[in-house]
Amino acid sequence: MREDDNKYWQENIRILKILLGIWFVVSFLMSVIFVDQLDVIRIGGFKFGFWMAQQGSIYVYVILIFVYLKMMDNLDHKYHHEEKDILAEEKSDQAS
Repeated sequence: MREDDNKYWQENIRILKILLGIWFVVSFLMSVIFVDQLDVIRIGGFKFGFWMAQQGSIYVYVILIFVYLKMMDNLDHKYHHEEKDILAEEKSDQAS
């Protein structure tokens, strides 16, 4: 494995850890553990803790998916792991 590949995977794991951390905070801490403290705040007439457990966490999950896609596109571009680069590399390996 090339050194660039190792750096690519290290950054990929770092991105996953950050996004999974956000997911944990939203889905477990805000929706289960701190729900009583968050219920003091109201959004649209609903208690914020209840809203996070029922609706807010779903919005955050969808946002996390798009953030992951954008971050991985940037990472792929940075380390030349885009599909066209991989196909070109495979062709050059087959030719030799």
